[in-house]
Amino acid sequence: MKEKKLISLIVYLYNNESSILEFLELIIKQTEALFEHFEVIIVNDSSTDNSVQKIKQALFLKSYQVSIIQMSFHQGVELSMNAGLDLSSGDFVYEFDSAIIDFDEVLIEQSYRKILEGYDIVSVSPSSSEKRTSRFFYKTYNYFSKSDYKLRTDRFRILSRRAINRSFSISVKIPYRKAMYINSGLKIFTIEFKKKNQLKNNTEKSYLRNKTAIDTLIIYTNLAFSISISISLALLFCTLSIIIYTIFIYFGKEKPIEGWTTIMLLLSGGFSGLFFLTAIIIKYLSLILELVFKKKSYIQENIEKI
Repeated sequence: MKEKKLISLIVYLYNNESSILEFLELIIKQTEALFEHFEVIIVNDSSTDNSVQKIKQALFLKSYQVSIIQMSFHQGVELSMNAGLDLSSGDFVYEFDSAIIDFDEVLIEQSYRKILEGYDIVSVSPSSSEKRTSRFFYKTYNYFSKSDYKLRTDRFRILSRRAINRSFSISVKIPYRKAMYINSGLKIFTIEFKKKNQLKNNTEKSYLRNKTAIDTLIIYTNLAFSISISISLALLFCTLSIIIYTIFIYFGKEKPIEGWTTIMLLLSGGFSGLFFLTAIIIKYLSLILELVFKKKSYIQENIEKI
């Protein structure tokens, strides 16, 4: 017998015309075999190819409840998926951040069965490493993070409605969903799989990924604080070195222009450290301002039913 729960499938779309129909057919076929009621929410992040046209022309989608959220401009995975979460109404929500098909479709059912065991978040992750930049980011995050759960690349995840409500209750704006989920205090489980093939994925633009990575490290880890402490200690060491140098010059035989070397070293070291610490403080304040006062973080053009 099929499950009675209402399920939401949220799919991020950005220039995936070569794979999107195959991807949708795969996940819908598996979902239909498992659930009686489900909805498909496709978030189009201003694709520049024919992805949306192909979806609208696909005959197999006509018999399902499919919505397309058109983002007003390219805003990246995080803001786009937040728009999809706001529209979703399912008891459980599948999040597909990309249209990559390198996993076995039975993992969709396995992740659902696992969440029924008492977990609120179940991630499906490849066992092999991803890009170097991703590995560097995750290692940095996990090293400085206080969470017991480790952040890693995942292909998709299933969330309970409680996990979504908990995340949005923590913050109005969610800059990075994966980090918010593992810091929600709820039970998390990760299913590993061996990738069937290597496929290229068109995701958000690099500057958006970099911004998200920096914001995440500042908000969810103590990296910035560790850097500021390191700079303060370095400046303290410089100050002590200047004191020792000044005493050595004072009692030495050869003396340069009185006070010039000491003052220049002190001013250059002090001001460079001051400016760097000020930049970190300003970044913290700007993020706090956005998280506390910014009520709507994404802009969408319209919502279409097909």
